Amino acid sequence: MHSNLISIQNSLTFPVVTQVMLIYVNKLFMFSGVTAPGQGVKVLSSVVPETSTTDVAEAPAADDDDDSDVDLFGEETEEEKKAAEERAAKAKASTKKKESGKSSVLLDVKPWDDETDMVKLEEAVRSIKMEGLLWGASKLMPVGYGIKKLQIMMTIIDDLVSVDTLIEDHLCVEPANEYIQSCDIVAFNKI
Repeated sequence: MHSNLISIQNSLTFPVVTQVMLIYVNKLFMFSGVTAPGQGVKVLSSVVPETSTTDVAEAPAADDDDDSDVDLFGEETEEEKKAAEERAAKAKASTKKKESGKSSVLLDVKPWDDETDMVKLEEAVRSIKMEGLLWGASKLMPVGYGIKKLQIMMTIIDDLVSVDTLIEDHLCVEPANEYIQSCDIVAFNKI
């Protein structure tokens, strides 16, 4: 078979695509089990032999007694109602005890240039007072070319203070923006 295909392929001048297709056909014959000319592929029957279904019919029926105590469409018993009320009361009590979370934030406050007075910059930052905002330690960090940035720690109560609002509405507007070019959040950790 292969030799026939090869002789046909050599005798005809097909475009390259057709020749490639013939090569793939040759490979299909090889993988399908055709090894010599005239030899076919044996296909075994895929029919499942019939079995007797009487075995299943004759099997004793499973006891349905296990499900008889479960009432799928019935009403709740008094015990179940009491347990549901207790769970609801516990869930309510746990939500009342919940405190708003606190976060520790490290800010980078960058000045306009190397001539910016860093003491006044820090005073401008610390002058911002909000409920739930507590300023912490600070230090000056070198950036390059003589410019330093202020790194300052603050603790906030999450429900009362938004860091984005603090930066946009307080640090980057008058009068603080006279000293502050930009602010970046370096670290934000839940306490």
